Amino acid sequence: MFKTISDTLKWIGSHFLGLLFVLILLMIILPSGKPSNFDANLQEIELKGPIMSSDDILKQIDDAKNNEKIKGVLFSINSPGGGVAPSIDISYAIKDLSKTKPVLVYGGDVMASGGYYSAIYANKIMANPGSMIGSIGVIMEGANMEPLFKKIGIDTQIVKQGKYKEIGTMSREWTPEERSELETLTRDTYDLFVKDVTIARKLDIKNMGQYADAHVYSALRAKSVGLIDLIGTKQQAKEEIQKMSNVKKAKWKEKDKVDKFFEKLSSETASKISSYLFGLKATL
Repeated sequence: MFKTISDTLKWIGSHFLGLLFVLILLMIILPSGKPSNFDANLQEIELKGPIMSSDDILKQIDDAKNNEKIKGVLFSINSPGGGVAPSIDISYAIKDLSKTKPVLVYGGDVMASGGYYSAIYANKIMANPGSMIGSIGVIMEGANMEPLFKKIGIDTQIVKQGKYKEIGTMSREWTPEERSELETLTRDTYDLFVKDVTIARKLDIKNMGQYADAHVYSALRAKSVGLIDLIGTKQQAKEEIQKMSNVKKAKWKEKDKVDKFFEKLSSETASKISSYLFGLKATL
């Protein structure tokens, strides 16, 4: 019996997935000591790291929208941006949500590019005094590997149909026509970005050079050009959404135990990806 237990412990110790399974099982079985979500009246939704997909965030927004007991939503963002489509999905979902219940966006360390796009249609935007805000722009980049291929003796072979089918290739320098096509694509996306920001934030398009030229602002400067409404801490953001929601006593919706576990497990990885891979060069 003791040998069986010993072997099992050795297996768990040498198999991460097995350990992970045990931890999750314990989290589900053991009581959390947390209050029930039955009477929760406020909800926080968090957007962290590069925006690669909108599915999970959209589900949380939809749940908050359909939950009559939730009177207001605090949407916390700490993101340098990411994919164009998921950023727009989140932005428009918040726009829809804000029509039925108040939404306050709170910007953490970074709320830039697609991270800022996601925020613009909230009823109010507050940012931490140390936040970096803005970067309203679009970037598309790719390496030219042709010199390296020639140096190590690699030739590429391509069969294609359509003039622009090889656009964005890394095997050679882009042609002037290909570069022009990509510039048109990024311009179309940029124009949409600027249009939405201008409408959502009620800004003058004539002054777009002040707020929409990929500037990255401190919270104070972002407020001065109209990109945010308030500057404050996370606690002040919670107090503000409570006021906006006319809630006398705040009862925040607790996250699912398993979701909290995986969020904690992945937060450091997401932060490193954000810092080293994306930085401020997000696609949007």
